[in-house]
Amino acid sequence: MLTASSDNNIKFNSLSMKGIFKKMLPHVAAVIVFAVVSLVYFSPLLDGKRLDQYDIKQAGGNAKEVIDFRKKTGEEALWTNSVFGGMPAYQISVQYHHNILSYVNKALTGGLPAPAYMLFIAMLGFYVMLLCFGVNSWLSIVGAFAYGFSSYFLIIIGAGHNTKMKALEYMPPIIGGLYLAYSRRKIWVGVTITCLALGLQLLCNHLQITYYTALVVLIFLIFELVHVIKAGQYSRFIKTSAAMIIALVLAVGANITNMLLTAESTSYTTRGQSDLSDETGDQTKGLDKSYILNDYSYGIAETMNLFIPNFLGGASIGEVGTNSAFYEALVEHGLTKQQAAQACKQVPTYWGDQRSTSGPMYIGAVVVFLFVLGLFVVKGRIKWWLVTATCLSVMLAWGKHFPFLSNLFIDYFPLYNKFRTVSMILVITELAVPLLGILAVKELFANDLTAIDKQKALKRSFFITGGVALFFVLLPGLFFDFTGPKDDQLTSAWGYPDWLVAALPDTREALMRGDSFRSLLFVTVAAAALWFVAKEKLKMMPACVILALLILTDLWTVDKRYLNDGNFVKAKEANAIQPTPADLAILRDTGLDYRVLNLAVDPFTDATTSYFHKSLGGYHGAKMKRYQELIEHRLFPEMNIIYSNLQSIKTEEDVAKVFANCSAINMLNTKYLIYNKDQNPIQNPDALGNAWFVSNIEWADNADAEMAAMKKFNPSKTAVINKSYQSDLEGFTVKRGSSDSVKLVQYAPNRLVYEYQSQDPQLVVFSEIFYDKGWNAYIDGEPKPYVRADYVLRAMVVPGGKHQIEFRFEPKSYALGEKISLAGSIGIVLLVLGVITKELYDVRRNRSDNRESPDGKA
Repeated sequence: MLTASSDNNIKFNSLSMKGIFKKMLPHVAAVIVFAVVSLVYFSPLLDGKRLDQYDIKQAGGNAKEVIDFRKKTGEEALWTNSVFGGMPAYQISVQYHHNILSYVNKALTGGLPAPAYMLFIAMLGFYVMLLCFGVNSWLSIVGAFAYGFSSYFLIIIGAGHNTKMKALEYMPPIIGGLYLAYSRRKIWVGVTITCLALGLQLLCNHLQITYYTALVVLIFLIFELVHVIKAGQYSRFIKTSAAMIIALVLAVGANITNMLLTAESTSYTTRGQSDLSDETGDQTKGLDKSYILNDYSYGIAETMNLFIPNFLGGASIGEVGTNSAFYEALVEHGLTKQQAAQACKQVPTYWGDQRSTSGPMYIGAVVVFLFVLGLFVVKGRIKWWLVTATCLSVMLAWGKHFPFLSNLFIDYFPLYNKFRTVSMILVITELAVPLLGILAVKELFANDLTAIDKQKALKRSFFITGGVALFFVLLPGLFFDFTGPKDDQLTSAWGYPDWLVAALPDTREALMRGDSFRSLLFVTVAAAALWFVAKEKLKMMPACVILALLILTDLWTVDKRYLNDGNFVKAKEANAIQPTPADLAILRDTGLDYRVLNLAVDPFTDATTSYFHKSLGGYHGAKMKRYQELIEHRLFPEMNIIYSNLQSIKTEEDVAKVFANCSAINMLNTKYLIYNKDQNPIQNPDALGNAWFVSNIEWADNADAEMAAMKKFNPSKTAVINKSYQSDLEGFTVKRGSSDSVKLVQYAPNRLVYEYQSQDPQLVVFSEIFYDKGWNAYIDGEPKPYVRADYVLRAMVVPGGKHQIEFRFEPKSYALGEKISLAGSIGIVLLVLGVITKELYDVRRNRSDNRESPDGKA
């Protein structure tokens, strides 16, 4: 029998469930909308097709040996010999099994196929951030479209920069949690969101994006601290910061294995400082300034791409229509209309300063208009934080065009000199601009501003953005001549006649004019819609729908210029690497370990060779520093020797003569040379094998002397060793015996076993890349020291007799990191469960309070 009290409880619980469902409905709707929109954009996925991504194909080549080893043994190799002679696999393919966040990352994909889930999570992350800023759910969906469909994101997805895109997905919720904790006083909820998002971003292993995220956080904290000092609210700031430190420790702890290994290896990579003398004057403790700035500095005028997509012509190679000056010139000079139309699909439309570009960083005309509106209607430190972050990222993206600021950061800002492609920092702008724009729309819906103030702000924003667009519709040639720095090369490199080059400026001007009018049109419609909002003649929901459609239409149509259905292929063809006849010929060699030099491609920007063989080349942004220097100083000259003699090679004698002058190629055990993918490879008779005894040591005072000695030495007889290793070889005298032998008998990427016999102690040089932060040497199971020889290889003194040498790759940081990672992961789980429990308890307590009557009776 039900009592009155229990009947009231049933009614209350029913109402509570309805209330919870009502509150959850917008969020469920948002998730569904994001999933549907992602699948519609990538609709070929529904037909079983997959995106063909260049970088993913290259990454597959890099990682093949490591992945195969993992499948065969269940272990992590941590090293691969298939790329650049050998290097740590930390940034190639390593799974960190103790990091529980990897399962969270997988769950967030919602079962969507790649790359649809990347767009889905990006929108979801921005949506969560806007909720943390107190934005209405429906308006947050609009903002999610603005962030997720930024053209840069679709361009990098098309190129296969998946780790970069994944890291960008988690950038917004990191900022959202931070704001929630500091400014909205939901400390532990904000801390948990930031902790989870940061942990997931670190899992993605794109430290450059994490670095830019930290820069946004730093600027936020500076403004927050200034506010705290003015208000005198120190205790809350200290309490929140202490909680955020816990979040940071847990997020880093869960990902510590990779971070420790990366930090340990960085000084050995191209991100570290060279041991060679600086001849350029621009050497830093990281990358050279010229390497950081020269190729990918965003032009100052190019910044207008954020607002007008074809301001500088779009991608390096773009498509123009049959109404272009380029088409008309082709027809006038004898091409058929069909031939001219086909030629118009591959036109050098870009005339900016970057070496090349796959497309502009277009944020959207509507979004930029809303950002400008935010300058007038959003008040306080939030606005100035976002404006500061935007301005700083834009100026740093200018790179060599704003050398004062760029050099300041490279020289004095910690770790900034470890990254290149400075234009990438515009990802900060791509977050800050839509965030301030959506906050501006939020203010229009609020009652804090009068209708007159709203209308004034709209007028000013429209006149600024619409005026700029109109100017370039009417007078695009006032400041520009539409010629690019690479136009002079079109005749020599592309074979363009002068009359065709002369048609490019008019073609580019038309592109700028057309997209300027396009931006003007979108700004006008958006301003008109918000004008009705300010006049209180348009409600929030229809206004959100209009803005969503405008932003989606604006960005979607530009995105499709660079990533569309044409990028998809049959699933079995996507990112596939097929063996060439030359590859198949080499694969018949069942030797344990040898290297291949593929001159049919650029060996140092192509990793497809590494898919089948152990390659001298590869495709990676953080190869070993000394190996890169060997490439520049020895391998390039030796490759030129081969190039110049290829046509004259007829006999085995000719082959021997060529390779006799290639000491670096020989010491790297380069057994095969591919010169034509459809022909049998050339076998190198002078490849030195996996290991050999030498009869002479040439001591070098420093790295410069080591490199100089490499130009004129015979590696089969002489080992060039830095004098810093003299104490390791003290008392040793080289003495060769005729019956001495050394042979590789077991091979794995992380374990090499040799058997040798000799009458006397010998110095053995191993054709393996030196890296003493993980490779340990053993003779008959006992640890033994080894040294660096021939600039990049390993060498060690071995005793006389018959013995076994073993090299094992066993970095201590890996074992230590995995223990800490497990502890950090457990800490994150406990934090999440604790915060959820607390929030549920608070909801239940509030229910109890609401059920009580004023006199305290039920």
